[in-house]
Amino acid sequence: MSKVRTDVVNWIRDWFEKNGKGCNAVVGLSGGKDSSVVGALLVEALGKDRVIGVLMPNGEQSDISDSRAVVQHLGIKAYEINIKASVDGILAEMQKAGIGVTEQTGINLPPRIRMSTLYAISQSHNGRVANTCNLSEDWIGYSTKYGDAAGDFAPLGNLTVTEVIELGLELGLPEYLVKKTPSDGLCGKSDEDKIGFKYATLDKYIRTGVCEDAETKAKIDRMYAGSRFKLEPIPYFHYDGK
Repeated sequence: MSKVRTDVVNWIRDWFEKNGKGCNAVVGLSGGKDSSVVGALLVEALGKDRVIGVLMPNGEQSDISDSRAVVQHLGIKAYEINIKASVDGILAEMQKAGIGVTEQTGINLPPRIRMSTLYAISQSHNGRVANTCNLSEDWIGYSTKYGDAAGDFAPLGNLTVTEVIELGLELGLPEYLVKKTPSDGLCGKSDEDKIGFKYATLDKYIRTGVCEDAETKAKIDRMYAGSRFKLEPIPYFHYDGK
């Protein structure tokens, strides 16, 4: 993990040299391991004066104190923007227009509003937005397209959940944040309860190709195949000018 830490920090520095020399990094801080680790990596790579944290509760957030603890631990500037009015406003307008709002719509709207908020703050602060998704989540499509799956650069995009936890400990983040039970904070369930298997099982399969339970393996393969489009560029019609 010491080498991974060094490599990721150097990668971030190189990316900013090429894509935002002197710019700030903007990261949404949920209080979970992924955003905490990304925040710590950004501080190490760019210095705390170039990192801006954004806390975005949707009304009341039971673990908002964890997000604030990350800000204090990293010593960075941060803003707290409550997105409830925006989310409620869009849902109300949809209902007024006669659109039946599905449960999944209600779950995915907040992360999309959060990403819009991050880009608004980034544009106002000469910034670049950090994606905080990890390889395990991306592998099975456990992210919201144009929500948490968006961003300008992804430091954890090729690291599994298991590896992100190890990296967080290597970075000296508080253990209770790094080993916190992962949850999207939207549906009231832990990530593992929602997806139906342990991240350890998924991570082992990703890195070794081994999954002892045939049913779980088949489920992971289905989720992988059905969500690849989330990580691919938008397909476009290739016009040759004729």
